[in-house]
Amino acid sequence: MDVREEILKAAARLYCETGFRGTTTRGIAREAGVNEVTVFRHFGSKEALLREAIGRQWGGGGCGPLALESRGDPLAELQEWAKGMTGGLRQMAPLIRTRLGEFEEHPEIVPPRGSPPAQAAEMLTRYLEELRSAGVARADFDARMAAAMLMAALFADGIVRDGLPDMFHENIDSSIEEYVRIFLRGLGVAA
Repeated sequence: MDVREEILKAAARLYCETGFRGTTTRGIAREAGVNEVTVFRHFGSKEALLREAIGRQWGGGGCGPLALESRGDPLAELQEWAKGMTGGLRQMAPLIRTRLGEFEEHPEIVPPRGSPPAQAAEMLTRYLEELRSAGVARADFDARMAAAMLMAALFADGIVRDGLPDMFHENIDSSIEEYVRIFLRGLGVAA
């Protein structure tokens, strides 16, 4: 593995554990096995390093857009996709929770536009438009808003479940299956 990748991994790990203030370039360098000058030579600033590290974590953490193609069974297709998406979110939960908690204070380290969750929402929007075009989804709805609604439910389950367990059904898969059933009924899809 190259030095740049080691620095990015170390930065993401420390950020999840200690947040922006607790993540120092000295600590990142120590964790990556390099000197602090090397960190600055590769990234220029702590902010630039953390922005890239968070962006990489999003992309490599299972939150990326999973394949979603209409094959004739919207219930099974969306349930499979939603389970994969929620699994990726659960895997990324420490990073996401830390980032959400620090957004107001450090908006400069927001991952770039087109993050994997945003790409997934776009993919879901296109999928819903296909269902409507094929006459499978019969309700009148805004596909982008519908996609945002399902993504929000998956996000809440993936990120909040551990902190508010009484709010959710014990079985994660059962919860996701029911979210999708309710969602499809709202779109006028026979599920």
